[in-house]
Order: sequence, then C-alpha cells, then structure tokens
Amino acid sequence: QVQLVESGGGLVQAGGSLRLSCAASGRTFNNYDMGWFRQAPGNEREFVAAIRFSGSSTYYADSVKGRFTISRDNAKNTVYLQMNSLKPEDTAVYYCAARRGGPSLVRYEYDYWGQGTQVSVSS
Repeated sequence: QVQLVESGGGLVQAGGSLRLSCAASGRTFNNYDMGWFRQAPGNEREFVAAIRFSGSSTYYADSVKGRFTISRDNAKNTVYLQMNSLKPEDTAVYYCAARRGGPSLVRYEYDYWGQGTQVSVSS
C-alpha cells in the first residue's frame, strides 16, 4: 500500500503561482511512477503531469505545458507540481497518484490516490 497526502492548494489570482506537494508513505516511493490529475465540477478527472520513478522523464497535458512543472524528491518521498501563470480554467481539485510500470496519462492505470487539494484561480 502507498498512502498519498496532497497539500499546497488554495485561492490565487490569475497569473499567480502555487506549488502542490504530495507526500507518500508505505511502500518504497522511488519504485513508483507518479502523476497529477485534476477534476473540475461536472468534468471528468483529467491528466495534468507525470514523472518516472527516477525523475528522468516527465510528461504534460498540452493545456499546462510551459506553465506547470512536475518534480520529485525521492529522499523526501515527495512529488511536487509547480504551477505558474495560473488561469481560471485551472480551477479544480488536484490529485496525485502512484503506479508501477511506467508513467501513464490514463487515470485508470494508477493504483493509489490521494484525497485531493482544491486549487481556485480568480479572474
């Protein structure tokens, strides 16, 4: 089992920045590929970013490419999502997720999920 706890969400004005953190416990963190997803009211949960267990490869949704950066610190069992130039359409609950077998853009392929953290961007 892997337990994931997100933090760092909040209310920010358009153009601002936030950094989300996801702290992992349980199984060996550095064996797991990690992803960030988000879900806005009335929408399906969508892929945002993913990172390989080693940190050597990262992947982004087109909607956040160039604005968001995913990273991880395996010594701290934590994955981060740095979000810059935030837009109102980035408003959602953000979830981190873990899996083994390679980063994935597909939410059904992740085995473990956090409880989510709310990000709200005002115009």
